[in-house]
Amino acid sequence: MGISESPGRLSGDGGSLDDALGAGLTDVVRCTGASIGGLYLIEERRPVLRLVALCGLPVEFSAPWQRLPLTAPVPVADAIRQDRLVWIGSHDEMARRYPRTAAVLPYRFALAAIALTGVSRCWGGIVLMWPAGHPREASSRERGNLTASAHRLARLLDESPRPLSLPEQPRLFAVGRPSHPVQTGMAAADYLERLPEGAVALDLEGRITFVSTAAARMLGREPEGLLGTRPWQALPWLDDPVYEDQYRTAVISRAPAAFDVLRPPDQWLTFRIHPDSSGISVRITPRGEQAAPSAAPAGPRASQAPTGRLYQLVHLAAALTETVTVRDLVALVADQVLPAFGAQGLVLSAVDAGRLMITGHHGYPADVMERLDALPFDTSLTPAGDVLARGTPAFFASRAQLADAYPEAPRMSDKQAWAFLPLLITGRPVGCCILSYDRPHAFTADERAIMTSLAGLLAQALDRARLFDTQHRLVHELQRALLPRTLRTVPGLDVTALSLPAGHGVEVGGDFYDLLRLDDSTAAAVIGDVEGHSVASAALMGQVRTAIHAHASAGATPDLVLARTNQLLVDLDCELLVACLYAQVDLIGHRVTLASAGHVPPLLRVAPHHAHVLDVEPGPLLGIGAAVRYPVTAATLPDQAILALHTDGLVELPGSDVARATSALVGHLADADDRDLRRLADSLVRHAWPTGQHTDDITVLLLRAMRERT
Repeated sequence: MGISESPGRLSGDGGSLDDALGAGLTDVVRCTGASIGGLYLIEERRPVLRLVALCGLPVEFSAPWQRLPLTAPVPVADAIRQDRLVWIGSHDEMARRYPRTAAVLPYRFALAAIALTGVSRCWGGIVLMWPAGHPREASSRERGNLTASAHRLARLLDESPRPLSLPEQPRLFAVGRPSHPVQTGMAAADYLERLPEGAVALDLEGRITFVSTAAARMLGREPEGLLGTRPWQALPWLDDPVYEDQYRTAVISRAPAAFDVLRPPDQWLTFRIHPDSSGISVRITPRGEQAAPSAAPAGPRASQAPTGRLYQLVHLAAALTETVTVRDLVALVADQVLPAFGAQGLVLSAVDAGRLMITGHHGYPADVMERLDALPFDTSLTPAGDVLARGTPAFFASRAQLADAYPEAPRMSDKQAWAFLPLLITGRPVGCCILSYDRPHAFTADERAIMTSLAGLLAQALDRARLFDTQHRLVHELQRALLPRTLRTVPGLDVTALSLPAGHGVEVGGDFYDLLRLDDSTAAAVIGDVEGHSVASAALMGQVRTAIHAHASAGATPDLVLARTNQLLVDLDCELLVACLYAQVDLIGHRVTLASAGHVPPLLRVAPHHAHVLDVEPGPLLGIGAAVRYPVTAATLPDQAILALHTDGLVELPGSDVARATSALVGHLADADDRDLRRLADSLVRHAWPTGQHTDDITVLLLRAMRERT
């Protein structure tokens, strides 16, 4: 599947979009001297990064990184969220800043990530890696090449047909090397055949593409039996994760390496590996007779999991510790666990009141899930119930195996192979995870071992995520109870409010807002933010709203409303501070009078294409001290003008300047469609946080003055 749903023609080269993106990626790899490059695009429907193009690295190595949430603590996600270049100059720096990434890639390299920011949106990002010998700091030329290349690819995506269709697997592109017309493949092969040492060539996938006669003799196999195989698969005495890891290290770090291997019964061979962007050259020589006398011949040993599987397990374990909600967990399993094991289907169920309640699924139609939901788990007639009762996983390589073991189990899908993994915590059943395949699948010993280990991690993550979801639901119900259910109707004023809690966290948000009708021609709008996120913050929010409502209803002016509310907080001896903006609207005089307690200033759109920040002189935060005065600012509010009050969560973006973000927001407010205030509020949030992953609470309160029509 290509990147473009209908490839079409592109300006300049007439190729498809995926070809053009691949060419752009290989160009930036070449011009920066990088050894590895990857191109990520953001999925249309959800904030997930998809690896669509890769060069200099086997696709197999990229399995843990092919789908990443935009919230993931990895360099490319940070580069996109913060719209900046992320540079990691060494593995030590990677371990400090991104320990999860460092655990899965324990190699020496330098890394850069940069966002692909177009005219109206961010499309994704590029990741580049350099060999171990690269300087710890990026040169100005490298930074310039990275920035220019990112701009070129972003422009290409801006001009591409919509929508984009992203591939399930990244497409591999070759960087290539300069041609040497005087050298031929036959001449090179003849040269190697004349040497006494052995010569072997591997591609980036680890497969043997050339083997000299001397090398085949030392390895004890005919050349024809080695070509197309991986050494650790074709030669039992090389089937050790240590040797495979030497290959992985060479591919990623591009650093030469050497190691000794005992070929049974008593021959020691020295392997020297030399990598580049096209593959690995291996020199094999006898080590001589200096081997330690105590070295024992290699004998039969238990099968070990390939190094790649072990690193995948480390990666998945680290990722599972960072999942917060059940939805996060299901997305992680679908995006990373399924590709790691080549599965296509997922059913994740949780034990609830003696039944298995489906909490998430992937690769199944909804009607099938409805029939499977809420089945009793204490039965031995179904695989899920049986594995929970026994506490051990079950693997079925075909439909026939499943039918033989459970003849009475219902057949509700067209899947052909299954892994049923019981999720247990100290013997207590938490749920069941089912991985399924569209075709028959023989489960290897290492797959079974790693899936069994993974089940324990999934059980902990599921139990933790369900607890979080319960707490999250309770605290946000509390927060909704403290905010107005509906805004009061005020003739001559069109009003809407939008309040969004932070993307993660179980604490109650501190944002609040209100609209008060003071008399037939006067209204007051209030917006604020209590310091912190806690039940104490929520309690104080309720007290502040009540105090403001009481003082405003008693006829106090805006400055006195804030001053008296501040005195209440001082009398309560509260340790929390409150930012607040109070705006009193005179609908007859078309004026607004404002007082601010350290709050971000509002925006005013006076007419289409004309908006600005209202210059409101701020006073101190509420609760900061007694006998405080609050300045008053007055401004004209023309007919159809829109006053936009908001909390700082709308403009305080990580890695971005608040003034710059506010200026961009003003430009968007000036030019946006204002026919529907609710849609306008939504568009302000989307403009400020295009990925939807806002890190703080956001509240927007919009007011439009309208002369009543008769």
